[in-house]
Amino acid sequence: MLLSGGLDSSTVLSMAIAGGFKAYALSFDYNQRHRIELESARKVAASLGVEEHLIVKFDLSEVAVSALTSDMEVPRRKVEHPGAGDETAGSTVLQSGIPVTYVPARNTIFLSFALAWAEVLEAEEIFIGANAIDYSGYPDCRPEYLEAYEKMANLATKASVEGAIHFRINAPLISMKKADIIRKGTELGLDYSLTWSCYDPQKKDEKDKGGAVCRPCGGCDSCVLRRKGFAEAGVPDPLMQ
Repeated sequence: MLLSGGLDSSTVLSMAIAGGFKAYALSFDYNQRHRIELESARKVAASLGVEEHLIVKFDLSEVAVSALTSDMEVPRRKVEHPGAGDETAGSTVLQSGIPVTYVPARNTIFLSFALAWAEVLEAEEIFIGANAIDYSGYPDCRPEYLEAYEKMANLATKASVEGAIHFRINAPLISMKKADIIRKGTELGLDYSLTWSCYDPQKKDEKDKGGAVCRPCGGCDSCVLRRKGFAEAGVPDPLMQ
C-alpha cells in the first residue's frame, strides 16, 4: 500500500485491511515541503495495524521541479466563507492545465518501489489511493495510466515472467467523489484526525501551545478538495476542529 498519510491513501489502507488483506505500507520522504504527512502516515499505519511500514528516503527535488519540492509558491484559492456552505470549493483545479504541484513522474517512481517490494514479499496486490474525480488533474492518477503500469509490471519482473505472480494495481477510489471516500472511511472507523492533506503547512501561532506544530493553509488545492469533501459528506473534519 502506497501510504502518504493523506485522506485518500489512508482510506484505501483501511478498505484493504477491512477486506482481509495483510497490509505492508510504503511511504516516501522525498524532500517534499509537506513532510508533516509522514507523521500522519506513521500514525495511520500504527492505528490500522499494518504488518510493516517502510519510509524510503531520497531527494526527488534533485531531478523533479515542482511546487512541492522547491521554494515555488503553492497556488491558493481565496475562500470567502469556508465551511459546510462553501460553494467556491467546487472546482477540482486551481488553474487550467496540470498544476504546479504536479511532481514529475512521482507515482511512477513510487509504484516502482512498491513493485520491487511486492515482488520480494510475493504480494500480488498493490494498492494506491489514486482518484480521477475530485483530484488536482495529475496525469498519473488516471485509470489509463494505472492500466498501463500494471501491464508494464507484469512484463518487467522475474516473478511475473516466470508465472509465479500476476501483479494487480488496485485503485478502489479511482471513480469515487471525495465525499463518498470520506463516508466510506467513516463507515470503516478511520480516524481522519490522523491524516494530513495540506500542500503548504503553516506554522501555528506561537501563542497556541496545544495541538500540532503546523496547521493547514486552507487554500491550496488539496485543502479545498478536503473541505469540499467533508462538507458534501455532512461529516465534520476532525483536523479542523
